[in-house]
Amino acid sequence: MIPVSQMPAAVFCSCSMLEMQIRYRGAYMLFRLKNLALFAGLFMLTAAAGMAQVCAVEGTVKGADGLPVKGAVVDFQRQDIKGSYKVTTDKKGHYGHYGLPIGTYNEVLLIDGKEVDHINNLHTHPGDPQTENFDMKQSQEQNKALSESLKSGTLSKEQERSMSAEQKAALEKANKENEAKLSKNKALNDAYNAGKTAMDAKNYDEAIANFIKASEVDSTQAVIFSQMATSYEGAAKAKPSDAADLRAKEVESWKKAIALDPNNGGYYNNMALAYGSMKNIPDAQASIDKAAELDPAGAGKYYFNIGALLTNNGQSDAACTAFKKSIDADETYADAHYQYGICLVSKAQVNAKTGKVIPPPGTIEAFQKYLELKPDGPNAEASKAMLASMEGAVSTTYVDPNAKKKK
Repeated sequence: MIPVSQMPAAVFCSCSMLEMQIRYRGAYMLFRLKNLALFAGLFMLTAAAGMAQVCAVEGTVKGADGLPVKGAVVDFQRQDIKGSYKVTTDKKGHYGHYGLPIGTYNEVLLIDGKEVDHINNLHTHPGDPQTENFDMKQSQEQNKALSESLKSGTLSKEQERSMSAEQKAALEKANKENEAKLSKNKALNDAYNAGKTAMDAKNYDEAIANFIKASEVDSTQAVIFSQMATSYEGAAKAKPSDAADLRAKEVESWKKAIALDPNNGGYYNNMALAYGSMKNIPDAQASIDKAAELDPAGAGKYYFNIGALLTNNGQSDAACTAFKKSIDADETYADAHYQYGICLVSKAQVNAKTGKVIPPPGTIEAFQKYLELKPDGPNAEASKAMLASMEGAVSTTYVDPNAKKKK
């Protein structure tokens, strides 16, 4: 082997260049690896920083029936920067958005494309998912309570904090309305109470005048028109010569009461009686049918009342129909059975040969039913007499009880 010191210069230089190239390449590779490591470290830091800015919100949606709502849309409407992020509930009513940027959102619940609830000013934050549930039943109860508080002008501190600008404006309006109501309530109460006092004393003209005054102060109270109608009814009975005009005003008052309280069966019943007194049978029957529809539990009483009125006004056929409807509505209404029997007896015939009463079908059963329900009732003896007359013969010969007996 030739010592390096004795090698030719060209060979020696060639070996030095090769060695330098190897060293350069090694240094370059080391530099690249260090740069890659540094880049990877920076990437991880950047990614970690990016992940720290992502927030999650989840929850469940329940309907007014308490059951999960499938297919509802939850729209995260960003407030600080414009943006909208929507998710849909699954079959369990669950929803979740796990990539929301940090920000302030209005979370809007949409069912069938309509907004049904919302959560305002939701502030997202990194970390575990925030839970925001929608409960339609609870929301309806809260909205009802808030609405009633707005109307009355009384709010709890918690309600006031949760109010929107629109709701606060509504509160201010309600407060002003309440102040106006307080100023007129005294006049309203004075007129109404004066009307009641006069009506109880049967001073019907004075009662009517005060109820009219009360209605001018507040025309939204059905009870005012109800008492007014009752006063007109009393006046009509007290002054038969003016009854037609007073009954017409009574009907108009009942109509105003019904317009304010359309589901009050008692109002329709009373209007039917007014129509009956006017011999307006079609409107009387229509009104009593409406009363029975609105208040099925009172239908027997309603039909009985109109039947009695029709009987007193000589409307026998219409009265029979009313008493039959009373029985159909309440099979245990004993007086309706008795009156129906009496009504049918008026249509009975007498066999000219035998002298026996031939009652219409159902007459005997009506009196028997009354005795079954009220064996000791006030009409028990009359019912027995009716049954006896229909079972025996009726004398067709008139005998003067005061005539002297022939010797």
